[in-house]
Amino acid sequence: MKNIINLLIKINITLVSLILGIFDRIYQKKIIKILKKIFNNKIDIIFDVGAHRGEFTNLMLRNFVINKIHLFEPNPENFYFIKNKFKQEKIILDNYALGEKKEEKKFKIMRETSSSTFSEINKNTKYFKRKNLILNLGMNSEIFKEISIKIINGAKLIEREKINSIDLLKIDTEGHEYYVIKGFEGDISKIKVIFFEHHYDQMIIKNYKFSDIHNYLRGKNFKQHSKFKMPFRKSFEYIYVNNNYL
Repeated sequence: MKNIINLLIKINITLVSLILGIFDRIYQKKIIKILKKIFNNKIDIIFDVGAHRGEFTNLMLRNFVINKIHLFEPNPENFYFIKNKFKQEKIILDNYALGEKKEEKKFKIMRETSSSTFSEINKNTKYFKRKNLILNLGMNSEIFKEISIKIINGAKLIEREKINSIDLLKIDTEGHEYYVIKGFEGDISKIKVIFFEHHYDQMIIKNYKFSDIHNYLRGKNFKQHSKFKMPFRKSFEYIYVNNNYL
């Protein structure tokens, strides 16, 4: 019986993902339009933090001429998937997370893996209950499994790889975005554009608010360029541009 339920949940998640994908493709056209105004058609270096299964990288490869992309994906299963998917020399794969400092931390791998997070989950929220009903057929068992993940910060990575500048830093880390940004420390000045997601639902328990990210970036000479409401989610995506590159 358990195997049947797991199979049904897996099929359901796939169907929901396919439906969301249709709306996301329409939504993504708006993002690409804005990024083309900023970069034209060429981008030197992209950091794809929270790469999942390479959806954002695929989108960028279809629309831009790119010199190099660094993908960061801590989930071993997703990392194995993208390792087999991307064979180009321009694509560098990293099976760890970026954060504020070097450490190991428990990572929750959700059934619907794009929602995997370092954050605690509030199961009492309406958003969680609705999402659990839609994706997991209301089953509360085995919603996620925890594994230990290595984290390094962006400043150390830039130093190690001798990177002079990053054109586009994309962050989709389910409530960990603020710490990824802070981890670049003074080297955040080497980033031209930051594109990140922020959740406004109460399901993910974050120890920061959007205003913390906004004020931090303003203090680092960044300006909010664009804001996008994600389809069927209590989430927005933002583009911030370094004033030195406007």
